[in-house]
This record gives sequence, C-alpha cells and structure tokens, in this order.
Amino acid sequence: MKYPKVAVIGLGFMGRTHIQALRRLGVEVHGVAGINEDEAKNAAEELAIPKWYQSFDEAIADNDVKVVHLCTPNNLHFQQAKKSLEAGKHVLCEKPLALTTGESRELANLAQMKDLITAVNYNLRFYPICQEARARILDGDIGTPYLIHGAYLQDWLFYKTDWNWRLEPEQGGDLRVVADIGTHWMDLVTYLTGLKITSVMAEFSIVHPQRFQPAGEVETYAGKIEENRSNKEVTIMTEDVAVILFRFENGAIGSVNLSQVSAGRKNYFWFEISGSKSAMRWDQENPNELWIGKRDQANELLSKDPSLFHPEVRALTGFPGGHAEGYPDTFVQVFRQFYSAVTSGKMPETGKFATFSDGHHEMLLCQAIQQSAKEKRWVEIEEIIEK
Repeated sequence: MKYPKVAVIGLGFMGRTHIQALRRLGVEVHGVAGINEDEAKNAAEELAIPKWYQSFDEAIADNDVKVVHLCTPNNLHFQQAKKSLEAGKHVLCEKPLALTTGESRELANLAQMKDLITAVNYNLRFYPICQEARARILDGDIGTPYLIHGAYLQDWLFYKTDWNWRLEPEQGGDLRVVADIGTHWMDLVTYLTGLKITSVMAEFSIVHPQRFQPAGEVETYAGKIEENRSNKEVTIMTEDVAVILFRFENGAIGSVNLSQVSAGRKNYFWFEISGSKSAMRWDQENPNELWIGKRDQANELLSKDPSLFHPEVRALTGFPGGHAEGYPDTFVQVFRQFYSAVTSGKMPETGKFATFSDGHHEMLLCQAIQQSAKEKRWVEIEEIIEK
C-alpha cells in the first residue's frame, strides 16, 4: 500500500514515538517541525528525515504533505488542527483534542464539513488483549456490566521539584490529571463496553500547592532523571489527584482514581469490569494477560495469543503468541487503522480509532468532571453547556 506523506509537529517524547511507529508501518515522514528551526533541523539530521520546517505554518503549506501528526502541548492543538484541516490535511492529534468544549466542537464540525479523516490518539484501545476483551464483552461473555472501576497512577510528578509544561495552565489547560490520563481511562472502558457515561461526581486534590519551576524546559518524564535546582517557587492550579464516580447508561456504576504523585507507580493503568456472568481485569504494566473471574469454576488467565482470539482481533495483533506486545506497538495499530481510513476514505469496521467527534465527547466529560469538583455534586453530561 502506498501511503501519503506526513509531517510530524512536535519532537519531544511523543513526537519521536510517532515517528518510530510510522516508520514501522512504512509511512514516509516527509518533514518535521519543532519548538524552533534548530530543534527541527537537528531532529531531521539525527533521524534521517528529508525535510525540516522553520515553523508549523511552513509545514502545512507544503503541498506534498497530506497528513499532519500533532504532538505539541495542549494549548496548540486547536489552532494547529484547525489550520491543518483548513489546508485540506488529514489530522492525527494527541489528546486532549483542545482546551475547551467549544474548540473541540468546532474541530469536529470542521472535519466533517471538510470530509477529512481525523483521529485523537487514544492508543490504549489497541493493546491486542484489550481488543479481545472488547470482542468478548460485546459477545456477551461477561453478561451485563454493572461495576466498572480502576485507576491510572503515575509518580513522575511526585516531588515538588518535578516539573513539566503540563503544570502550566496556559499550556496544559485547567485540567491536568483528568485530561492527561483520565481521558485515556474513560475512553478505554467506554470503548470496551460500548456504554456511555451519563453522569459524574469528582473530587480533586493538589498535593503540592507550590512547586519549583526550572529556568528551562523539562521533557516529559525526564524530570525523574534531570535534577531540578530552581529556587523559583510557583503556585499550582491544577489537580495532582482526582477521584471520580460514574454512572453509565445501562445503570452500571463505576469509579477511577487518578494520580501523578503515587510513589512507585510508573504507568499503572488498570480496569476491572464486573458483569452478571463473569468479570475481567487488565493492567497496562502487564499488558499481555487478561484475568477472567468466575464464581463456580476456576478463574482464567488469558495470555495474548492470536490463535485464541476472535478473527477480527487477529488482524490487530502484530506478533504470534508468546511474543510480547507493548506500548509502542499500540501506536502502530492505531496508525495502521488511521491510514487505512485515509487511503480508503472510510472508517474500519473493526478496530475503530477515536475520531475528533470522540475527542469532543471526552472534552464534554472533562467539563462535567471539572464542574462536579467545583460544585461538589453529581453532574449530568446532558446538562453541560459547551464553552
């Protein structure tokens, strides 16, 4: 298959992850743009990429580029996605899609009007074992889900000396833990079950009301390695911890604990779904096994093995049984589905990626969660007024 040429915008941890996955898929990274032209030039030389751009605007003006990957800070997503769509480019954007529901609605509408393929990179859908869990849930294996709960815990902002641009509302937005990792959890459990969240109740905590901000930029996760010697103390306005209760459309209830300050938890994402027949549990740090809970017989531990999977899931599994697949592999599968849609002009029937419409829905959930934490009450998703 001949893929269109791509420009990757943003060259930090996430941008380089995108480039690696695109190359594995055989997609040509035609050019890159970074914080400035020096970063772009150095990255292009290091990674043997044909072109580097002085700016984002120069990148989308390149007629050879048909697809844009946005791996930039959150505050840039809206304008960059909007300009890319207006230039006729297909867009794959990191989450969250925008900073407000008004922005995300505008992008979803613009993508539909332009008839362009869009995606928000909720890549956790594409662990093979998660795809198999979804197939089994939708086949009725666990019965009717009635309890959906879990957590997403990290420790990369554990110390008050830890820093990242996500701590700055002008770059990361008014929500941090919820927008950065909470949306991953909500997207996955609703994708697995096919159930919509109808209302939320949330409580936030700022563990470090003040932090020390370094003079220079700190790349995501690098703060655990690089020592921050700054004496500039700043007030933190976004949550370190969030606890959220959920109601789902079928009457199921659920909860999630979110944290970026839980010592020893590096990227600990787990869910458990209890149904009327059985239960399922999975965690991201052990991504090739699915626990299946039983009442009247022995519990099961399903290891990733495409020969045991539903036929549609086998196509989304990159390696045979006994060969581990992890975080980088999920990007390959997201991109494979996305570029299939770009080249064919239609969404895949199975293994659907999150679109800008899905990204807008996540922003509605974020707004409801923020409103709940502020007003100390249950908030119905339907009552949210976009802003």
